[in-house]
Amino acid sequence: MSKRALILGGTGLIGRAAARRLRAHGWTVDAPGREVDREDPAAIARALGDGADLLVDCLCYTAEHARTLLPLARHAASTVMISAKAVYVDDEGRHVNSAEPPRFTGPVTEDQPTTAPGGGDFMTREGYGPNKVAAERTLLDSGLPITVLRPSKVHGVGNKRPLEWYFVERILARHRVVLLADRGEGVDHPSAAANIAALIETAADRPGRRILNAADPDAPNGLEISRIIARHFGHDWHEILLDHDQSGRHPWHRVPPFVLDTSAATALGYRPAGDYASTVAETLDWLGAPSSRPWQDRVGE
Repeated sequence: MSKRALILGGTGLIGRAAARRLRAHGWTVDAPGREVDREDPAAIARALGDGADLLVDCLCYTAEHARTLLPLARHAASTVMISAKAVYVDDEGRHVNSAEPPRFTGPVTEDQPTTAPGGGDFMTREGYGPNKVAAERTLLDSGLPITVLRPSKVHGVGNKRPLEWYFVERILARHRVVLLADRGEGVDHPSAAANIAALIETAADRPGRRILNAADPDAPNGLEISRIIARHFGHDWHEILLDHDQSGRHPWHRVPPFVLDTSAATALGYRPAGDYASTVAETLDWLGAPSSRPWQDRVGE
């Protein structure tokens, strides 16, 4: 019999990628969308039924969400909760949503301190990280085999805010020049949905209580990403590498760099689907496809 997975948030970017990978490897996957209300514990319990080999929650943002997940997790061989790198703080308590950017001395491991757990509105810059930490701790304190994944800048087909559009739009408009702030050296580690899906499958095959960073095997800077995207479209442009200038700020412009250490995932047996250049290719094809409608209208197809 095939193994069964239930993915809460299965119609989102990460959920779709996980469902596609698991089905390709012989899993039976239930990935309900809006027909199952994440705020309704009875509805998600009905979706789980008698249990599952894998339970994935892409919609767990608060401690209350975590508490409603725990009864289901007790009937799953392995559970994966999607968190975020936004939980990490530097030595001064700064995080990605702070007024001042965090400064890390190197790649961030899972042992890096996090913001204190908190409540309030998780949809605000101030509340997002603390709520995620509260959800993480609620789940991990249960002692159940729950894996918390902390991705960075997630990319993939169907992303409602595809960061790659910053360069694709300019390429399609045949710009001959690209401006890059701080000489294009800013780094904000990308996380392909396909690579997160591969790590979800690894956690399913090796149940346990743990936290894992989830990011691409490489962390290209803004200059490298601009070149990857331009090369995909066969486009040539003149790179103007600026120093400390507000012009040329792009979605990966993070100085100092924010890079996640993924050695713990590798040690568990995780093998990525590909590096940034290979995993972003499908997204670039999607963004650049001819259509009578803007690409924004094609999101979710």
